[in-house]
Amino acid sequence: MMTTLCKNDTLLFLGDSITDCGRDRLDATDLGKGFPAFVAAHLAAEYPDANLSFVNRGISGNKIRDILNRIEEDCIDLKPDLLIFLIGINDTWHNIGTSSFGTPEATATFASDYWQFLQQVTESGIKKILLLEPFVLPYPADRKQWRKDLDPKIHSIRELAAEFGCDYLPLDGLFAERTVKKHSSYYTGEDGVHPTIAGHGVIAQEILRRIHYSR
Repeated sequence: MMTTLCKNDTLLFLGDSITDCGRDRLDATDLGKGFPAFVAAHLAAEYPDANLSFVNRGISGNKIRDILNRIEEDCIDLKPDLLIFLIGINDTWHNIGTSSFGTPEATATFASDYWQFLQQVTESGIKKILLLEPFVLPYPADRKQWRKDLDPKIHSIRELAAEFGCDYLPLDGLFAERTVKKHSSYYTGEDGVHPTIAGHGVIAQEILRRIHYSR
């Protein structure tokens, strides 16, 4: 599915540290050093007359509940024409070692919060939404144990994307496919989560494949 951009559109990148990627939060125009900056650079160069605007509101460490708590200021009030949203890995990472890790209850809570987010966003009039799948790669080896908690959350996001008619980018599967030929650390360094420059490049490429500009 392709998302069509029009002249003067605003793209909002919303999420956790993967989206944040070192942005200066005192500078509302700063896009950080990751995939939001890559996407913006490509679109600005490719369509210089489109007058597109780009906003990054990623905050390191955020979970879905944190996003809900700042949904007005950092999403709805900005009135984006396209919302690009990545959240979920911290809901697993911060759950490790707890009694709720990998439980149906944890998944249900996550899915409920995610549903509330999409409900509020769509009711506010934001029509174009690209959901990015959270991901973890199998290096270090203990990251394989995270699948018990993350996989059900991924499945719930897929179902919500269908329910709300959102475009969907299956990053977990796309990264897994690439690691058949290249070690995971090439894409997510030493923690299996935070992308290297190559990893951010992959995310940006996949987003751009799903965006079309209508002149």
